[in-house]
Amino acid sequence: MGSLDAQEEVQEQQWIDKYLYDMRLSEETLQEVSQRFGKEMEKGLGADTNPTASVKMLPTFVRSTPDGTEDGDFLALDLGGTNFRVLRVKVSDNGLQKVEMENQIYAIPEELMRGSGVQLFDHIAECLANFLDKLNIKDKKLPLGFTFSFPCHQTKLDESILVTWTKGFKCSSVEGKDVVSMLRKSIKKRGDFDIDIVAVVNDTVGTMMTCGYDDHNCEVGLIVGTGTNACYMEEMRHIDLVEGDEGRMCINMEWGAFGDDGVLKDIRTEFDHEIDMGSLNPGKQLFEKMISGMYMGELVRLILVKMAKEGLLFGGRLTPDLLTTGHFETRYISAIEKEKEGLQKAHEILTKLGLEPSHEDCVATLRICQIVSTRSANLCGATLAAVLRRIKDNKGVERLRSTVGVDGSVYKKHPHFARRLHKTVRKLLPDCEIRFVRSEDGSGKGAAMVTAVAYRLAAQHKARQKILEALKLSHEQLLEVKQRMRIEMEKGLGKETHAEAAVKMLPTYVCSTPDGTEKGDFLALDLGGTNFRVLLVRVRNGMRRGVEMHNKIYSIPVEIMQGTGEELFDHIVHCISDFLEYMGMKGVSLPLGFTFSFPCQQTSLDEGILLKWTKGFKATGCEGEDVVNLLKEAIHRREEFDLDVVAVVNDTVGTMMTCGYEDPYCEVGLIVGTGSNACYMEEMRNVELVEGEEGRMCINMEWGAFGDNGCLDDIRTEFDLAVDELSLNPGKQRFEKMISGMYLGEIVRNILIDFTKRGLLFRGRISERLKTRGIFETKFLSQIESDCLALLQVRSILQHLGLESTCDDSIIVKEVCAVVARRAAQLCGAGMAAVVDKIRENRGLDFLKVTVGVDGTLYKLHPHFSTVMHETVKQLSPKCEVTFLQSEDGSGKGAALITAVACRIREAGQR
Repeated sequence: MGSLDAQEEVQEQQWIDKYLYDMRLSEETLQEVSQRFGKEMEKGLGADTNPTASVKMLPTFVRSTPDGTEDGDFLALDLGGTNFRVLRVKVSDNGLQKVEMENQIYAIPEELMRGSGVQLFDHIAECLANFLDKLNIKDKKLPLGFTFSFPCHQTKLDESILVTWTKGFKCSSVEGKDVVSMLRKSIKKRGDFDIDIVAVVNDTVGTMMTCGYDDHNCEVGLIVGTGTNACYMEEMRHIDLVEGDEGRMCINMEWGAFGDDGVLKDIRTEFDHEIDMGSLNPGKQLFEKMISGMYMGELVRLILVKMAKEGLLFGGRLTPDLLTTGHFETRYISAIEKEKEGLQKAHEILTKLGLEPSHEDCVATLRICQIVSTRSANLCGATLAAVLRRIKDNKGVERLRSTVGVDGSVYKKHPHFARRLHKTVRKLLPDCEIRFVRSEDGSGKGAAMVTAVAYRLAAQHKARQKILEALKLSHEQLLEVKQRMRIEMEKGLGKETHAEAAVKMLPTYVCSTPDGTEKGDFLALDLGGTNFRVLLVRVRNGMRRGVEMHNKIYSIPVEIMQGTGEELFDHIVHCISDFLEYMGMKGVSLPLGFTFSFPCQQTSLDEGILLKWTKGFKATGCEGEDVVNLLKEAIHRREEFDLDVVAVVNDTVGTMMTCGYEDPYCEVGLIVGTGSNACYMEEMRNVELVEGEEGRMCINMEWGAFGDNGCLDDIRTEFDLAVDELSLNPGKQRFEKMISGMYLGEIVRNILIDFTKRGLLFRGRISERLKTRGIFETKFLSQIESDCLALLQVRSILQHLGLESTCDDSIIVKEVCAVVARRAAQLCGAGMAAVVDKIRENRGLDFLKVTVGVDGTLYKLHPHFSTVMHETVKQLSPKCEVTFLQSEDGSGKGAALITAVACRIREAGQR
């Protein structure tokens, strides 16, 4: 061997680099390959494009990676070559995650690989029996995961149809059949043991799952060995081939086929073409042929042959060994590229091939190996970067932190492959932190892991369903609620029973809904919270029938809410005065309607005795007093203007009246917002608290208190009790606490805490935020359940609440919200059904057509509440045709309309 100095070695390298220019890929080219691969992924995922896509993107039905709480005893079968293994894997989670494994390797005789499918699976079953015997566990029915590393079409986690045999297998009548059922048949036929086959897995998925047990960020599996493939967790909403949009699923990309449709033709070299032409499957797996171990040595051999033929190496000599396919093995590349003894190794290997290499020949061979293996690592990095970029976009994050589980002889044994691969990924994705973890036994332990995760998910799902069962009401239970509401309504209306009735059924002295002939200018006041409104409402009839409104909002300072009654009403009159001035109407005496949304006992339309303040009001000298009088006295104290206070109204009644102006059939009002209440037109003969039998009167039910006497105890859950106990008014308004917006979020929060304590959510970790009352605002329930919201947004809502959630957690939270809101809507519907049926029976009708005016944020904003409620009413009151109309401003416009109706009736009486 002649020696070269360093400078000559560099020159030696340079001319090889020139010669193999096409194999050296620039960063731009790699970016381009990465982008092309991203497009191929899209194609494979789309329903329309998948049939013609070369990268098949196969769904694996693996929906979750390990979270470390897996537990139990599992079996795994690993069939992917001439040997197959049976493993027993014990996973324990007693605070220390650990995995113990025992395994046995069994040979598959040549004649079985080419025999019938039945013989093959009988052989596998026999080996399994032998293994179970050895470990003395034949009597246990253990769950089993089956790694079956052949191209399959999976339809369920435990159903996989073999597309084609590869790797020398040729068993008859298996292709096109489900391998799980064939294995089950063989086991059943023996009858000496039983196992539960839970999952069929591809080795790439096994790799991801094995690493995922130790690193919960692991969401990609990569294999670079004899062959190459990758898998990753994709959002369900992007997977057209599988029903459902919730959660994620692992996609087995089968990326070896990238380029089979010609998208890589500009970077494939003459050597790649030559390898492909000489392979068993020309035109297929073109990407794999550029990067995997099965072909790498062959690429180097073809380059050496061509250069020798051109007289550039070995003095132009060729030997029979160098000319034989497969004689330059991939492991030689690893040996030659080793730092210290590389050139020495090159000399040994080339000599073994019958050549007499010079030192230059050895340096050149080393350089050729470097170029071939570097290209392989770069291409692999480019496609992997596309996968990671897709995950990053799916998650919508600034910086992705993710882990890739890797297996395969090239990655593990080549001295520089891994480092080069990592470097390429970092170059192409500077804004990501990617960890690479070497998998230990993905095909065996991985299959057991998939099984363990599937088992954990099934057990947790069952436990959660059991808890949620109490919140799911049957048709019979809802009918029962309807009947009980009816009984409570009768109690509230009866003279003898009214005093102790829970549902108070208060008379409102509103005896008629609008008939459309109302006209004139009216003032309305709306007091029901910390803000207070004054409105001028112009009602017109005839051709130009309609309502025109002007209003102004005033705030009520806390010191006035909690001062004296005189101060409060002086403030209100001051605001009215300001409004009249603002409208240029000082000195006009107008009829006024007063929406006063606090519990009142009315004795006439224009008299309302305040029973008790709620919502933070504490003004002294008001409770037990007539609020109309308090208002009139304040007007007289000011001596600026005079107003005719015609009506005191509750907001529920206002809602009914507003809708009644649009729809003459409207005889019921409903509010489902922060709180909940209803009112309806009752026959005077049934209103025992008011004299007179003729006509009708609107009854303010105050139905939130339904159940306060214990009549709903059988359907209240531990979560309802918890919410009630910690509320401001324990034991009161129990129905309202099960259906209105103020409390639903609290019910959800209590369920989530219960789930977490049982280890069924958030990996069993309760955050401080989750312990905080009131964090789960009801608007979150509406947002979380809105159909167009991806789980991603659910996760960001949970993050906003300080709850670190996985994808699975988000699905669970969404389900809890759905169950709680559904129950609320059904209970509300059951109450409504009692009301409309009472109206129908009051009038002796076989069929009633009626409209309900509705208001409230929960009803208006929640995506499913109204639908479920309507369905419930329909089911429970089949003899009523109920229309629901959303009210526009019941408390303002409604008060004015009640006033307008009262004035119309008063004028008619004076004529």
